[in-house]
Order: sequence, then C-alpha cells, then structure tokens
Amino acid sequence: MSRSLQAHLWLVLATLVWGSTFIAIKFALDDCSPLLFNAVRMAIAAVVLGAMFFRQQRSLSAGALRAGFAIGTLLWLGYEFQSAGLVYTTASKSAFVTAISVVLVPLLLAAAGRRVHPLTLAGVAAACAGLYLLCIPAAEGSSTSFHSTSLSGLNRGDLLTLGCALSFAFEIIVLGRAAQRYSFAQLVPVQISVCAAWMLLSVPIAELHVFLRLTPGLMAALAYTAIPGTVACFIIQAWAQRYTPPTHAALIFSLEPVFAALISYLLIGERLGRRGLLGGTLILAGVLASELLGQVQKPEKELAQETG
Repeated sequence: MSRSLQAHLWLVLATLVWGSTFIAIKFALDDCSPLLFNAVRMAIAAVVLGAMFFRQQRSLSAGALRAGFAIGTLLWLGYEFQSAGLVYTTASKSAFVTAISVVLVPLLLAAAGRRVHPLTLAGVAAACAGLYLLCIPAAEGSSTSFHSTSLSGLNRGDLLTLGCALSFAFEIIVLGRAAQRYSFAQLVPVQISVCAAWMLLSVPIAELHVFLRLTPGLMAALAYTAIPGTVACFIIQAWAQRYTPPTHAALIFSLEPVFAALISYLLIGERLGRRGLLGGTLILAGVLASELLGQVQKPEKELAQETG
C-alpha cells in the first residue's frame, strides 16, 4: 500500500472519529455542563500531548509559542460555541453547521486581499441556502415545509454553532500559516494547553449552572473525545497531510457531518427530516464546490512580484 493511500485512509478514520464526537458530547451534556466538559476534555489531552512531546517543548521558540497561543485561543472559542450549541440543537445539525467553517475560509482570505474563484462563491451561496433550510424551521400550519418559514423559530443552538464555524475558520487560516514555520510537535501541545487553560478559566465566569455527575457514560465520553478525538486525530492529521494534497484532505474532512448524521441516526434514531436533509445536502455540496472546484487567487500585483 502506497504512503499516499495510507494517508487518505487514516484521514478518513480521523474524520469518522471527529464525526462521532458530536453524539458523544450530546450524551455527555446530560451529566456535565458544556464548558466544564470542554475544560476537562482538553486538560486530559494537554497532559497526554505534553508527555508525548516533552523533549520538543524544551526547545520551544517564542514564535511557536505566540502561534500556539493564537491557535489555542481560537480553538477555545470554537469548542465553547459548539458544546454550548449542542445543548439546544441536534448532533447532526451541529455537524453540518460546523462544516460552514470550510466555506468561510476562502471568504476570510478574500477579505484579506485575495480574489475568490466564481465556483467558490457558488459554493458559499449553496451552503448559505442549506444553512437557511437547516436552521430556519417551517412556519406552523404552512402547506409546504420548503417555502413557508418562520425566523422566530431560529434555534439558539444554531446561532451558537455559527460562532463555532467562524472561530474554526480563523483557526484553519492561522494554523495553516504557522505550520509552514513551526513543527507540529511544538505547536499542538501549546495550542491544546492554551485551549484547556482558557476553558478552565471561563467555567466559573461564563457558565451560570455548573454541574458534574461522574457517571460511566460521562467518563467514557471524556476519554473518547480527549484521546482518540483530540490527541490521536491531531497527530493523524499532521502526519497524513504530508502525503495528501490539500484538496483531497478538504474532501475527506467534508465527510464529517455525513458521518455525524449517519451515526446519530444509527445510535439514537435522530432524523433531520426532508427539509433538514435538503439543507445538509446543500451545505455539503457547497463545501465540496468551494474546496474541490474553486480556489483563492492572489491579486495580479502579488503574482507579478512572485514571478518577477
């Protein structure tokens, strides 16, 4: 088996694990408040990563420390929004809304002075339409659930998860730049440790009702999301993307909401309904169009400087 094929298969496995964490967190929130769950999960992952990459941390540069701090802060915001949103929305819907982050990346890069391919704009439009169908429920008593809608029914969890998508989009951009200068072994332990620190500090400030019941289900969810879902998946991603083109990796990562919806259906019978399925399909199509067919182009002046 070629190294490239191995990388693709490992990325599929990591995406499957990430997709399954939505349902794991959804169950865990019955026994633990969302911000506290995040704090404990990330603290466990930080300790494991610190032990694994202890030698690399001894030669940590100031630049890697600054980059890891920025990435960890964005991760903290993303996970806090996501877990808080899962209190009010379904696991499958949360996964599809989180996938919007992949579409937001080219738009944020365009705002920084890069031209966006028309197919990327088409992908963004499809994702926005899907988000509308997924998050805005049909008005009560309407003859068709696809045309008559009520903005008053917008779920609080959907809005919180949109904040998660925006945070993760910024994290993807910052991490992409930092990874070109600093090693994964230096960046990841710092970013996860910073993320855990922010989470631990925010629990007594931002969480109004903190509760914890040490049930077997909660312990299993913490172990699963911290070790396979955080430590293992970050390591897999760092190794596999050395041998996988970015467009291929993006295609694989876009399967995350599909895995989440499938696992949610198989384990707890969670259904999106016809309207939700159409919305999720449009979001997935928008992500694929943006990442596989579209591209972010640099301005002519910048290109002329690079080629001249």
